Amino acid sequence: MPAVTFCFEVHQPIRISHFQSNGFLKNSNPYETYFNHGLNKWIFERIANKCYLPTNRILLEILDNLKHEKKKFKVAFSLTGTFVESAEKYNKDVLSTFKQLAEKPEVEFLGETYYHSLAGLYENEEEFIEQIEAHKQMLKDYFNVQPKVFVNTEMLYNNRIAKIVEKLGFKAIFTEGAERILEWRNPNYVYVRKYCFPDDPPPQKRLRVLLRNYRLSDDIGYRFSARDWDQWPLTAEKYTAWLSATPGQVVNIFMDYETFGEHQPQESGIFWFLKALPYMIIRDPNLEVLKPSEVIERYQPVGEIDVFEFSTVSWADMERDTSAWLGNRMQQIAFNEIKNIEKIVKEVGNPDLIRIWRLLQQSDHYYYVCNKWWSDGDVHKYFSIFGTPEEAFANLMNIISDFKARLLIEREKLNGGLKQ
Repeated sequence: MPAVTFCFEVHQPIRISHFQSNGFLKNSNPYETYFNHGLNKWIFERIANKCYLPTNRILLEILDNLKHEKKKFKVAFSLTGTFVESAEKYNKDVLSTFKQLAEKPEVEFLGETYYHSLAGLYENEEEFIEQIEAHKQMLKDYFNVQPKVFVNTEMLYNNRIAKIVEKLGFKAIFTEGAERILEWRNPNYVYVRKYCFPDDPPPQKRLRVLLRNYRLSDDIGYRFSARDWDQWPLTAEKYTAWLSATPGQVVNIFMDYETFGEHQPQESGIFWFLKALPYMIIRDPNLEVLKPSEVIERYQPVGEIDVFEFSTVSWADMERDTSAWLGNRMQQIAFNEIKNIEKIVKEVGNPDLIRIWRLLQQSDHYYYVCNKWWSDGDVHKYFSIFGTPEEAFANLMNIISDFKARLLIEREKLNGGLKQ
């Protein structure tokens, strides 16, 4: 009897403005000028009404209706810090409904990077660890939960990332069930990270690796409303049958939460599908829904997952690597600029400037600079707030340049080189 997990990424970035420096560094608030607060508010409120509020209410109703059933429906959420900040600022009802979900024993919250950043790719692991710890603290402060399972930004994974996450006390990590890391193996089993460091513990004490079944996840996340798909329309009965017939220990379904009502609009029938699916699953004698932490308690790993640092895997685009954020020279330049000012910004030590630096690490800024073609390019354009990747790059670099100038001025002040 295969188990099933249902996990959702819940993220909203704090988007940057169309920015041109006016040269008056001392007379402007960088947080107010670098970030487009009006656009962020408008997008959040739109998606709150189309997705977050109706979907949360549906799940709360389902969990209440099934609370006396022997078999339960369970879900896991990965909420970024920037999402929670936006909910606190723009729509407290969204935050309230997530707090109600957090009180349910059938709901689990996953660890993340607070800023949904690419810090896991930095050579220095300090910033990555600090963002993970900040995210842990956010989950404790807002939802009174302690995460046991981790999912890195965009499921970025390699052996080094797994080692760091293990040292921080997590029991498991999610990543993409990509063929290039699985080879002949099946994604529907529990694995363990590769033994590759001198101080590695034995397999039973190493970090568990849970793999997203991207085909079954994308059947809902991407193909649900595609009328040219040979399986359209996708019904709860049909999807349950697919899950029931899938071999393995566990089928991990992981998708953007905005699938419901935003990427797949209400008129597609996505909410009817969501309302029916839990009832279909609990009636199937071959299926059981578990939380990710329950999966690793029940099942032993069947093998190791080995992902070398220069072969990092993700869940983005056809390549399922880092190319969605670092695939062209523009992206690499911006990424290196932000990464390389870590020493200066932490030397200055101004909390407001550190926060801005971390907001500039959000993966979304680099995603918009991607210039791929075909279907992957269309997805990047769908999310981008800029007309072209080149425009996104120029805008991001304008902000980074202005920010670096501010940092250098602040450092000179600290060193006594400038008068206050």
